[in-house]
Amino acid sequence: MKDGKNGGKSGWPLLHQIRRRDGTALGDTAQSQRSVDLSPRISEADKVVQSICPYCGVGCGQRIYVKDEKIIDIEGDEDSPISEGCLCARGSATFQLVTGAHRHERVLHRRPRSTQWEAIPLEQAMDMVAQRIVETREQTWQETDERGYRVNRTLGLAHLGGATLDNEENYLIKKLCTALGMVQVENQARI
Repeated sequence: MKDGKNGGKSGWPLLHQIRRRDGTALGDTAQSQRSVDLSPRISEADKVVQSICPYCGVGCGQRIYVKDEKIIDIEGDEDSPISEGCLCARGSATFQLVTGAHRHERVLHRRPRSTQWEAIPLEQAMDMVAQRIVETREQTWQETDERGYRVNRTLGLAHLGGATLDNEENYLIKKLCTALGMVQVENQARI
């Protein structure tokens, strides 16, 4: 076989290894031109963005590699004191989560007693959520408890935060929930 595909060398890689007495095949004798030409796909990235894995409460660090404003790869962040560059199977699949064709990119709404989903604008969905929060708060508001103590609260609303929220986001969410009178405020990272 003299096609030059073995790193420019002629012959079978095994014969070249024998001639060079490379019994372990760990040197350049085992390289093909294809392996010489290979480069990591992250080497083409325009920028690297640090993030946190969205799956659980551990908060493993991730590096998101971007080229032309599109994600080309997601890997563990070696600088993360939590995960030191390691990701579990779910964290390793984050690339498919954010780039997969199965991902919905619009708000879907199913009207009461309907069997069909319909796409609605994000602004409409946000207005619907806000309206339901206000209505629930008004219907379940308690100024005093059964003993007459002033409580100014609602037990009809609760909040469960996600594990990927940082301290600042959790602080703002807690302030919002407290202003609404919620007393059941929890975070998934503690559960």
